[in-house]
Parts: sequence; structure tokens; C-alpha cells
Amino acid sequence: MPNINLIFQIAGLGVLIAIFSIVLEQAQKKEHGQMLTLVGVIVVLLIVIQLIAELFTTIRTIFNM
Repeated sequence: MPNINLIFQIAGLGVLIAIFSIVLEQAQKKEHGQMLTLVGVIVVLLIVIQLIAELFTTIRTIFNM
């Protein structure tokens, strides 16, 4: 069963970044909003990469490789 807390963390991070990005765009800081969005995407990708590495470790353990 997938970890539901992790899904909520990623979704919450996306919502917070979207809100901050909108606030920055309203404050005429569009470049900062884009950078914040890019940082958010990178953070989520790092989380997903860690999960994929954990998956491969589990698969190796199961098949005794």
C-alpha cells in the first residue's frame, strides 16, 4: 500500500508553491515566482528519485540479486 502521507506532502508542497507563485506574480515579481516553481519541481523530483531507488533496492532484495 502506498504511503498516503507522502502523497499529501507532495500535494501540499504543490499547493503552497502555487499560492506563493501567485502572490509573487501579483507583486510584479514574476521571475521570482518562476524560480520558486522550478525549485518546487526539483524538490518533488528528488523525492520521487529517492522512492525509485528504494523500489529498486526492494526488488533486488526480493530476487536476491
